[in-house]
Amino acid sequence: MAFSLSGLAQKLTGALSKGDSSVIGIDIGASSAKVVQLRSAHGAAVLETYGEIALGPYGNEPIGKAVKLSPEKAAEALLDLMREANVTAKTGGISIPFSSSLISILDLPKVEPEQLKRMIPIEARKYIPMQVSEVMLDWYVIPEDDTAGAAFDRIEAKSPIRAKGQEVLLVAIHNDTISSYQTIASSAGLSVKFYELEIFGAIRSSLGHGVAPVLVIDLGAATTKMYIVERGIIRTTHLINIGGQQMTEHLGRSLSWDFEKAERIKRERGLVESNAYSTDENDRIKQSLLSTLERIFNEADRVLLSYGKRYNKDISHVVLCGGGASLPGLSAFANTALHAQLEIANPFSRTEAPAFLDTVLRDIGPGFAVSVGTALRELRTG
Repeated sequence: MAFSLSGLAQKLTGALSKGDSSVIGIDIGASSAKVVQLRSAHGAAVLETYGEIALGPYGNEPIGKAVKLSPEKAAEALLDLMREANVTAKTGGISIPFSSSLISILDLPKVEPEQLKRMIPIEARKYIPMQVSEVMLDWYVIPEDDTAGAAFDRIEAKSPIRAKGQEVLLVAIHNDTISSYQTIASSAGLSVKFYELEIFGAIRSSLGHGVAPVLVIDLGAATTKMYIVERGIIRTTHLINIGGQQMTEHLGRSLSWDFEKAERIKRERGLVESNAYSTDENDRIKQSLLSTLERIFNEADRVLLSYGKRYNKDISHVVLCGGGASLPGLSAFANTALHAQLEIANPFSRTEAPAFLDTVLRDIGPGFAVSVGTALRELRTG
């Protein structure tokens, strides 16, 4: 087991291991759990199986609802998922939700590593609303940007950050969170090699090796996460408590539907008009969903603006992942809302799979970004 940022660049981009044993990546989200099983063959990651299971019913809630399950209930759901997906591997990694962590970028003076090691816990107290002894801390010194005149750089001014010294990515996870996931793994009979924040799995499976800043928007059930990544390094993170569940609830209220019907209609038709509904109903469905999406993308615009002011750089493009990114018609809306080149994550493109699955894997891919990325890490380090 490990939780570490050390060698982050290698973990994001390292070569596949030569072994032929299968590994799994597990993502236990707010409303569903996902698993992906991969094996390495001839330098490629081969997809063996994958699956998703709704967690709502395990908490006596409808499918699509965000629930907070006990470790024992989560393990029960995970075992059911692995059985239904015919998962045979028992070794791999589990992602930890971004909402269960604290990530900050610290501006610190340039000091020797040993001095920095003593300084971090002291600085962390300013950001962590609890005793430092109650959390697991890790950090990563962000390398200086030696690139000059890149296409995404603005001309007028340099960022003021480096004049202050160095930037350090700080991550804190409560000890109780780690303990809960250890209980889940043990109850499910898994040999977990590492626990990793979901942010790293999403980046690993969804981004290429470019150096330009990219905004990743992860549309989940209960929350939406936003990360700006540059040269494989996380530069900004942002979390808002708006997600797919809020879209469903608003849709249900607008058309007097129960949650289950609203969730089904949202997934099936999204922002795309359907002949099954009148013109008025189509308009009300679309406007209801857009009212939530506009709040999300307005917040994304603020993240972009804040990053531009801090670093004097423009974002090259935006990548959408998470289950919400599969909403029908979302791509067209997001293109107009964000004023940036848009891409829907396709994490299964990092794997080899039968050609007849291409369309299915592309459609469901955004929701599997974390689980695919988690499995890829084990293949590249195992």
